[in-house]
Amino acid sequence: MDQEKIKRYLIDFQDREFNSLRVRGVKLTDSSKINTVIGARRTGKTYLLFTKIQGLEEKIDRKQILYLNFENPVLNDISFKDMKDIIELHWSIFPETIKKKLYLFIDEPQSIDKWELAVRELYDDYNCNIFITGSSSNLLSKEIATSLRGRSITTMLLPLSFREFLSFNDLDLDLNKITTKSKALLINYFDEFMKFGGYPEVVLVEDSNEKLKIIKDYLDLTIYKDIVDRYNIKNTRVIKWLIDYIVSSIAKEVSLNKIFLNLKSRDIKLSKNTLYEYFSMLEDSFFIFTLRKFEYSLKRRDFSIPKVYLDDIGFLNLFSLEDYGKRMENIVFLELARRKDDNPSMDIHYWKSLDGKEVDFLVTSGKKVKSAIQVCYSFSDKRTEEREKNALLNCLQHFKLKEGLIITKDHEQIMKFKGKTIKAIPIWKWLLES
Repeated sequence: MDQEKIKRYLIDFQDREFNSLRVRGVKLTDSSKINTVIGARRTGKTYLLFTKIQGLEEKIDRKQILYLNFENPVLNDISFKDMKDIIELHWSIFPETIKKKLYLFIDEPQSIDKWELAVRELYDDYNCNIFITGSSSNLLSKEIATSLRGRSITTMLLPLSFREFLSFNDLDLDLNKITTKSKALLINYFDEFMKFGGYPEVVLVEDSNEKLKIIKDYLDLTIYKDIVDRYNIKNTRVIKWLIDYIVSSIAKEVSLNKIFLNLKSRDIKLSKNTLYEYFSMLEDSFFIFTLRKFEYSLKRRDFSIPKVYLDDIGFLNLFSLEDYGKRMENIVFLELARRKDDNPSMDIHYWKSLDGKEVDFLVTSGKKVKSAIQVCYSFSDKRTEEREKNALLNCLQHFKLKEGLIITKDHEQIMKFKGKTIKAIPIWKWLLES
């Protein structure tokens, strides 16, 4: 460890200014436990830390705050044993903070072998609050489940919600006071949100071509840094093919066995175990999320064929996919995932009847089914409307629910069917109701 470089790094942080930070809907608590924030790259995890630091500065001296970004070249050669020495060095520079509580912010530590051991020791031995971010769900979850068990609480940070998207565009509307003009403006903003997604940097750029370039850079970062480099993969052709296949299958069931047979028919040599590992890597990097079919049996649920959703629908633009129904369903999934993160007892599944009728989302608490949600882009096609309503009614009857929801692009209606109520609601309104 180069002490002089580290010393300069620590001093420079004290002069760092945090200007024009955009406030997110996600808040980090002042819990005595270790706060861990996980999510894909570029979703704003670092800026969430900065927002927390900025808030702390209203109550404490900046010298009580220590920020370590392990993707900074200055910290490249740090080992987990050095982390304690860095705190000692911080105290030597600012001795007036020795007896005060330290607030330690650790950004992307997974490149440091056994970093969690150092964090556990710091948490157990020092008077400090610790905040950690990471772009690998697999690494952080393993380490939290072992060394940090019982010591941490985890927050998942997704790209911007529609409410946050409007805030980033400086639009603040009261749903109870929507005029014809403000409704038209809302729908216009939603169309942009549905096209380019919610990555903060993309949202803040006005030019469409630049938005697409940024999204392409994010995809390359996922492929090469989070997967190829991290796991030392040589066969990049298969990873790219797998991504292309999955993106074209969003909001659909994705059978890895069928993918394996597809690769085999193309004379692409890859073991089934390796394919499963590649798929897990895409989940681990937060590029995709999987949704399992609802089953009362946990074993049957875990072995059901998953439906797949993207971390951000902006990626669809790179694959020329214009299926707005699937884009809407992906947006609804991400919103439900955000609500789930705020409500630990909540879970999300899809549902299928024995005769193949499907409902997009079933919200549960434990084994109790709380609500059923269908996503339908438009009611203009009567056959589609009937199919979606019939599947939802079947689901309501099966689980003895009184009411179901159909989320649409712009249709609003309350329908009654033999003691059951189906409420159709525009997606922009549903997204802003929470």
